Amino acid sequence: MDLIASHPYIKVVRQVSSLQQTDTEEKRYMYIYNEKIVTKHREFPIDDVLDMSYRFVGKDSGMLYLHTLKGVYPYIVKTSPEDFVESFKELQNKRRYHT
Repeated sequence: MDLIASHPYIKVVRQVSSLQQTDTEEKRYMYIYNEKIVTKHREFPIDDVLDMSYRFVGKDSGMLYLHTLKGVYPYIVKTSPEDFVESFKELQNKRRYHT
């Protein structure tokens, strides 16, 4: 299983106590392999991922979207995932024409 690409994303973790609420940002990574896309808590078989897109909301962050057979999964990104998305699309094309 060869790693094709990786990209950081942010997960906002909310902790609530009886006195206060705190939000912390955890930096996590998404990985593309030949057979799957992996995040900290999910694995998506590559054949279940229909597309990948992104949109920057401001100049500081944006959203990376995984369009899958089971719905769209959004991930907060702080840096452009353009190369990551391009790696996915190249993998899709290779699989489409070599299968």
